[in-house]
Amino acid sequence: MIVKLFTQPNCPKCPAAKELVLSIKKKVLRVKIEEYDTTTVDGMAEASFYTVLATPTILICNDEGKITKDFRGEAPALEEILPFVK
Repeated sequence: MIVKLFTQPNCPKCPAAKELVLSIKKKVLRVKIEEYDTTTVDGMAEASFYTVLATPTILICNDEGKITKDFRGEAPALEEILPFVK
């Protein structure tokens, strides 16, 4: 399971999304976390690949990188996202 987090420095909702991803990592040890800053070349390339148009965006992907659930432009509650990462 891979959790991909897309953020940008001036995003007001991104700090909450970062905290959420840290909480996920503490509860689900086998999850891989990937964080991308969409203001960088690498971040823009990954965002373009997954059609990320808003930050924060959290993508839950299987081990092959296919999206199984996404949260775009929001930081959901931990209880809302946990069922998708277990």
